[in-house]
Amino acid sequence: MTQEQQAKMVEDCYMRVFSYAFTLAKDRSLAEELTQETFYRAFTKHRDFRGESDEVTWLCAIAKNLFADEMRRQSRMEEMPEDLPAYLAKEGKSTPKAVEDRETSLRIHMALHELEEPYREVFQLRIFGELSFRDIGMIFQKTENWARVTYHRARMKLQERIE
Repeated sequence: MTQEQQAKMVEDCYMRVFSYAFTLAKDRSLAEELTQETFYRAFTKHRDFRGESDEVTWLCAIAKNLFADEMRRQSRMEEMPEDLPAYLAKEGKSTPKAVEDRETSLRIHMALHELEEPYREVFQLRIFGELSFRDIGMIFQKTENWARVTYHRARMKLQERIE
């Protein structure tokens, strides 16, 4: 897809996609973010567009999926209740176990921070971005197999550093 085609798509579809995202999110900044990410995904995956529907329909489907992903991410990041011991007991965890989990998580993030590129980015895209190896390969303009191998090596490097 050329830059001219991309510019035309944005010009023709931006407001309709933004309006749809705003209807879903009911928040202007989230709708803007969803719209930008929608066009980014569309431009990087345009060859996946089969032409079975209108481009706006395809873009809105991307926006809807991004919104669903965001809602899942937000639900996982709910704040802990004020009564932490009661919450942990309800969840079947002890306070020392929760503290240990948090410390382990911190060690993993510190090791990840020290990981060199492209291992760090591939690992983050796979784990936090929940992208497929195919998508990761496309981002780096490499093969799906390259993404798999790089992710595996990143995991091994992280494991070594954590142990």
